Amino acid sequence: MSQYAPDDRVMVSPRYMAGAGDRIADVIGPLIHLFGWHPQHDTATGHVRIDSPDGSVFCDFDPLHPLGRWWTIAHHEPYWEVQFSQPTPMEAIAAVTQALPQLLGDDRHAERIPITDMPLDSLAALNDWSVEDGVLSSPDWYCRLLHTPDEDITWRAEHVFYEDEPLATFTRDAPEGLVRNFFAHLAAPAAVERAFADIPLMTRHGHGTVITPVRGSAITPHTDHALAQLDRSFRRR
Repeated sequence: MSQYAPDDRVMVSPRYMAGAGDRIADVIGPLIHLFGWHPQHDTATGHVRIDSPDGSVFCDFDPLHPLGRWWTIAHHEPYWEVQFSQPTPMEAIAAVTQALPQLLGDDRHAERIPITDMPLDSLAALNDWSVEDGVLSSPDWYCRLLHTPDEDITWRAEHVFYEDEPLATFTRDAPEGLVRNFFAHLAAPAAVERAFADIPLMTRHGHGTVITPVRGSAITPHTDHALAQLDRSFRRR
């Protein structure tokens, strides 16, 4: 039996094992409130569509998509598309959506919402991911980012728990800055907060995941989690 109740708030790492989470406001809120993007919301289905002020980009959230592709971001000219499936951590999705205004020339709040310029192989090395033949692989080999420049989908993030649906896809002409931002927030070792019930079952029972409580932490939830990560690392040596 688990030590956590379904509604207990916990810290989880690695991020790609944590599931989507419930921070949809971080994904779409800045576009609406800081940059004036135009929202449409169907309260019956939860469907949300947000259009850029110039109409060149839209961001679509469809929690009832039959294939689980919850998020679609598309640019009209040149046409490119980014999709995220249901298990993709919203922290990584927010890193993409919040970068969109800068790509359209809206530099307001650029100091608060940076677009990383670190090359992907450097980001991989920083987070202990391996790089070989265009594939970036997580330390536990559960997650990977594939580069296929000769195909219509040039970047694909996959997870072994979800073989039938990639976490993310980026088509040809999608700005690499969006890929870098996504990967930087997917691979980061810092924990993310979740309700325990929202964590995938396979993650709850896995051996490579660290889960610590938010309440009752000895110092702060993030520090307490970091210490648990260190303890796990030392015990593995």
